[in-house]
Amino acid sequence: MDPASIQNIAVAAIIIGGTFAPAIAIGWIGSKGVSAIGRNPDAAPKVQTAMILSIAFAEAIAIYALVIALIVKFV
Repeated sequence: MDPASIQNIAVAAIIIGGTFAPAIAIGWIGSKGVSAIGRNPDAAPKVQTAMILSIAFAEAIAIYALVIALIVKFV
């Protein structure tokens, strides 16, 4: 196997791992947030703020994975 193929496989693995984990996290955060709001509608503003921050941090992981994949691919 040549180095270019190994590099492409590494990039694909980084992208798969970097998108799959945040997707699961965002789905789980949304599910739990909606469930919490359903149980206690008065706490909706507090839950939504925490939920949006958590989703942003989970999305940051995907962006980091994209940057790492681009570095591995082109450097």
